[in-house]
Amino acid sequence: MTSRFRRVALIGKYQASGARAQAGAQDGVMEDIGAFLESHGCEVVVEQSTDEHPEISRYAALSVGEIGRTCDLGLVVGGDGTMLGIGRQLACYGVPLVGINRGRLGFITDIRLEDYKATLVPMLAGDYEEDHRSLMHARVLREGNVVFDALAMNDVVVNRGATSGMVELRVTVGRHIVAVQRADGLIIASPTGSTAYALSAGGPLMHPAIPGWVMVPIAPHTLSNRPILLPDADEISIELVSGRDASANFDMQSLATLMLGDTVVVRRSDHRVRFLHPKGWNYFDTLRKKLHWNEGGS
Repeated sequence: MTSRFRRVALIGKYQASGARAQAGAQDGVMEDIGAFLESHGCEVVVEQSTDEHPEISRYAALSVGEIGRTCDLGLVVGGDGTMLGIGRQLACYGVPLVGINRGRLGFITDIRLEDYKATLVPMLAGDYEEDHRSLMHARVLREGNVVFDALAMNDVVVNRGATSGMVELRVTVGRHIVAVQRADGLIIASPTGSTAYALSAGGPLMHPAIPGWVMVPIAPHTLSNRPILLPDADEISIELVSGRDASANFDMQSLATLMLGDTVVVRRSDHRVRFLHPKGWNYFDTLRKKLHWNEGGS
């Protein structure tokens, strides 16, 4: 069966010590996947950092920008962190992504490694479900100037310093002041990120079709400060009023140090990430599998 995707980028993460430690057990995985794609008529390329692994060095190595401009599909082999990183970078190009889970949870890399051949055959032929996920565009403003700019798929988190006390944050949604919160921090999460840090801090799960965000305080001083769902059409501003050594994290993959008076401004990005899933996939199946909701009583 010939693939409807002419050029496919194979993307993995070999820099992490965990991935290198697994190389002995799964040394030929990437090479096997590349050969499988070629057998279905795909031209295979690899993302530049993936090319550091010798087993697939025979494929042309492209930058993320080159992949975005020339590839029809990105096949990501790794965990959710790998998918978050490449998803943010490729969103502006509209390249669809398929995730083969080589990590632990796999909320957005949902194809099991041992099942990839049987699962990918119909998907390569065009039989799949398409799922779009919103991105968050965050900026750090200092005296009116942008000093940091980042995209996030999961969340934007303002945190207190590791050895300091609480931070005090003035939160504005649109043109309305919501609260001045004293807490260990604050999470603004997308529906995709509602199953990540926000969930562990007591936030609700959000279906990815909901056009909103969840704002979750981290260990608030006032117990009536509870998670709240917000429309993603509104801009959210978080000003650091007091607190030492505070920082802002974006998907826990990039970091900005904050000074008093800095404001983290979060708005909906103009770009969305395109995911392709096996035919019949739905969000509730993912929740049942990953959160073990199907393990109950008799």
